[in-house]
Amino acid sequence: MSAPRVVVVLGGGGAKTAAHLGAARALREAGIVPIRWIGTSMGAVMAAALASGEAPESILGRVTAIRRNDVLRTDWAALPRGIWARALFRPAPVRRLIERLVPVRSFAELATPCTVTAVEVLTGTEVAFGADGEPASLVDALAAACALPPYFPPASVNGRTFYDGGLRAAVPIGRAVGIECNFVVAIHTAPGFDEAGPPVEVPPPLVAATDTAMGWLMAGSVELQRERWDLTPGRPPLVWLRPVSERGAMFAADRTARYADAGYHAMKHVLEEMK
Repeated sequence: MSAPRVVVVLGGGGAKTAAHLGAARALREAGIVPIRWIGTSMGAVMAAALASGEAPESILGRVTAIRRNDVLRTDWAALPRGIWARALFRPAPVRRLIERLVPVRSFAELATPCTVTAVEVLTGTEVAFGADGEPASLVDALAAACALPPYFPPASVNGRTFYDGGLRAAVPIGRAVGIECNFVVAIHTAPGFDEAGPPVEVPPPLVAATDTAMGWLMAGSVELQRERWDLTPGRPPLVWLRPVSERGAMFAADRTARYADAGYHAMKHVLEEMK
C-alpha cells in the first residue's frame, strides 16, 4: 500500500510554532512524508526548515537554544519618533535567526516543495513565494513572512514591501487548494478565540491593544477559512490540530520545548484516531 499524499500547512504564532516540529516528528514516525509544506509568519520558517529534509529534532535543538535577545533588539534610534516610528525592534536579528534555523538559502535547494506567504503593504494582497508562487530569495521571503507590525518593519522582496502573512491568513490553508493529495494537515498555533487565562507576557498598553485587535482579526479569519474549506465540495479532508492556545506567548522562547511536545502528542493522537 502506497504512503498517503499529505500537504502540511503551518500557522504563525512565534514561539508557539515549535509545536510544528513536534507534529512533524510524529508524522515521520508514522511513515508520512509530506509532499508540500506551506507556512506563514514563523510557521513559514518552520516549513522551510522542515522542507530542507533536516530532522525535526535537529531543528528543535536550534529552536530551544533561542533567547529573547536573539530576536528582540530595540530600535533605539526609532523610539524618539514616538508614534511615527516604523517599528519597535530592528529587523536584522530576525533575518539572522532565519539563516540560523533554515540550513539552505534558496527554494531550489529544498528537498520538498515549500510555499510561504506574506502580505504586500501597498495592496493588502496575500502573495505566495516558492512552489506555485512568485520566485524570490528564500531568506527575503521568510523575513517578509515574519514582518509583524508593530514589532518589525516591513521587509523587501523583489522590490516591494511586505508584512507578515498572518495578517491575511494566519493558517494559510487556501494555498493547499488544487494540490492533489489524500488529506491536508493544518496546524493552528496562531491567535484564537479559545485562548484563556492570563497572558504569558504583557507588553506596554498601546502594543497590547494592537496585539489584542490583530489577534481577534486573525482568529476570525482562521475560523472563516476553515468554514469555507468544509463547505466547498471537492476539497480533500482537512485534519485540524490546535496543540497550543496560550495567550501572549509569541516571544515565550523559554517554552519552545513544551510547545514541541504538545505538537507531537496532538499529532500522535490524531493519527491514532485516523487508523
